[in-house]
This record gives sequence, structure tokens and C-alpha cells, in this order.
Amino acid sequence: MKKLMIAFTSVLLASVLLLVTINRLNAVQGYSGSNTLTVFNWGDYIDMDLVEQFEEETGITVIYETFDSNEAMLTKIQQGGVTYDIAVPSEYMIEKMVEEDLLIPLDHSKLPNLKYIDERFMDLPFDEGNKYSVPYFWGTVGILFNTELLPDKTFTSWNDLWDPELENSILLIDGAREVMGMGLNSLGYSLNDTNPDHLQEALDKLVSLSPNIKAIVGDENKLLMANNEATVALVWSGDARDIMWENEALDYVVPVEGSNLWFDNMVIPKTADNVEAAHAFINYMLDPEIAALNTEYVGYSTPNEAALALLSEELAEDERFYPPPELTDRLEVYENLGKEMLGLYNELFLQFKMLIN
Repeated sequence: MKKLMIAFTSVLLASVLLLVTINRLNAVQGYSGSNTLTVFNWGDYIDMDLVEQFEEETGITVIYETFDSNEAMLTKIQQGGVTYDIAVPSEYMIEKMVEEDLLIPLDHSKLPNLKYIDERFMDLPFDEGNKYSVPYFWGTVGILFNTELLPDKTFTSWNDLWDPELENSILLIDGAREVMGMGLNSLGYSLNDTNPDHLQEALDKLVSLSPNIKAIVGDENKLLMANNEATVALVWSGDARDIMWENEALDYVVPVEGSNLWFDNMVIPKTADNVEAAHAFINYMLDPEIAALNTEYVGYSTPNEAALALLSEELAEDERFYPPPELTDRLEVYENLGKEMLGLYNELFLQFKMLIN
């Protein structure tokens, strides 16, 4: 009997150890439990000290994973397997995710801090009534330029980039919508144009810009511009601010023809295993003090009106990064153009890249 009890105890202990091991492995791989939250976000797009504070305050363990494009994020969620509780897609991707039934409707009663978001950034066409998404950061696409190396140059229009004196000077974002959008805007067309003739016209004009292009890059633009290795760049506003902190000779402008007004948003995918914790985390990030700290760390523009009031005047009143409604009303949000049309954008952009490289 004694041997039987010892054997039973051994089996019980082994089972407990196995269960603990499985739980730990699941946590590492992103399989959420009742006390775990898995967040899927862009790289370096949150102050991790705030994440640790959330963990301390709630007892919830946060597993943080990153992606480098909306498309990569979508593919991972479509595949399933990992139970992402929160993701941070851009506006056009939210439309696509809703179409594919990949998101859980938000319970606004669990998001009392939603009241702090500026009304300008609520109830937008890509998610009317904010049924599925909460604004996280926003910004523009524009021109970053070196005022010391180009003392006689002004940049008010996209067409200023075609100046022959800028030969081998310009860095472009490695993004089809951004670069094709620049070409379309320079011709007076919409960023969301679906006319194949207009898109070909935009490509032809971009090809004529080739002599001025130094490279099409990703995050390398930050180092190249900060170190004066390039003089002009097509950039997102948040990146512009980061680079300008490193190099005071740089300035940023949104061209008069218009540009992209983008939004990154917190959503709860249907892969979520901890919907309660997801709402708690979103509401936590909407707290004005938390949002202000996160804004200071990330450098992008906050949609949180109460958080904006807590930032320094130098930061909050800089119209390059907090443009007035007169400007934002002229900007366009990327629309989900559908698989076929997005394929055409990507195909034309690839043709352009092959000519540059």
C-alpha cells in the first residue's frame, strides 16, 4: 500500500510539473491564459516601463510581440495559433479585418477613458462609431529636409522634390501607398485613386524622379538623415520628430497638395483569449497621464486631448506635428482599395523599385 501511495504521489507531482511547464511554454509562445495578455504592436511603439506598471497594478502578465507591417500582422492573425489579445493596425487594415470578421466589437462601458479622445479622431469612416477600434497614435506623411545643407531650398510642394539640384539626395519610404501616393498627390490626384491611367501617370512621374533618389529604405532613413548622409526624405511625421531630435538642422513640412493622414488603433482580434484584460489594457493606455508619458517616449502625435494638455507647450503647440483642422481637413486617410487594386499599387511600386535598384 505504501509503495502504491508513493507511486501515486510521484505521478501526481509529475503531472503538476508537466502542467506548470506547459503553462510556461504557452506564455512564452503567446498562448494567453486568464492572467496573461498578449499584445501585438509595431516595433518600439510603446514605453515598456508603462507595460511593467500595468503588470504591477493588475497582476496580469503582458507578452509583447512586434510586427513591421500591417500585412505581416494580418497574416499572423489570419493563421491563428497565437492568441493575440490586442493588435495595433492602421486604419485601412481595420476595414479589411472587419470585412474578414477578424475583430471583436469593443465594450465601450469598459473603456471610460475613451472620453479623453479628441472628437476629430472618433467616428471616422474606416470604423464608424469606433465599434472595433480605439485611436492610439496619428500623424502625417511629409518631407524632412536639411536646412543647413540646403539653405536656399524651400519645400512647400511635392513637386519641389523634382528639382535637378537634388540629384542623389532623396530617401523614400519602402511603402507602395506612401510612394505611389506622393506621385498621385503631385499630379493633383487622390491617394485612393483607382483609375489605372492615373496610376500609370503617377509611376511615369516617379520614374522621372529617379536621378534625385539616393535610396528606398526602411528605418535606415533615421540614421542617414541624422548623420547628414542624405538631405531630403519622404517620412512619417513621428519618424521626422525622432530624427529632428538627433539633428537640429532638420525641418518637416506637409506639402500643400495634401498628403496622408494616418491612424494606428488598438483592436481586439478574434484570436483573443483574455478579452477582459484587453479592455483593461486599452483603458489603461487611454488614461491621460499614461498616454502623455507614452507620447513623450514614442514621439508620435497623441489623439488623447487630455494627454495633450499635459505635454510641454513646445511639443503640444508644434503645428508640424499637431497641424490645425484647416490642414488635417485637406489630408486623406488611406482606404482599403481591395485586393486587386492594392495588387496593382504594389506591382507599379515594384516596377519603380527595380528601376532605382
